Amino acid sequence: MENLTIGDVAARAELAASTLRYYESAGLLPPPARSNGRRRYGEDVFRRLTAIKVARDAGFTISEVRTLLGGVEEGEPISARWRELAQRKLVEVEALIERARGMKRLLEEGLTCGCVSFDDCGLLQRSVVGGKGAAGR
Repeated sequence: MENLTIGDVAARAELAASTLRYYESAGLLPPPARSNGRRRYGEDVFRRLTAIKVARDAGFTISEVRTLLGGVEEGEPISARWRELAQRKLVEVEALIERARGMKRLLEEGLTCGCVSFDDCGLLQRSVVGGKGAAGR
């Protein structure tokens, strides 16, 4: 039975109503039934919202979530789509982790800096733009 308003769904899902409208326009949620021009949702919307949340928490973009959830045929295992998307996302995450490690190293080294000027800073000397430092890449 489709009797939940957008406000009901938003409150129970702890989302803004605008998020639900956005998910609908982005193709993540199917267009809900309407009564007197107002959206009416069934309980099944919460399962879909949970799937969207899990995918977003895993770092998937809206486009990737649409690929993951869109057009699933009856009996088609969603796990195959998840594996394909997850393998690509893991490469991105590994690169992000490496970048974060480099940022952390620079920040920690900078905490020990006692330089009076940029000209005397060893951290900047190693990272000369146009040279062989990290910023010159």
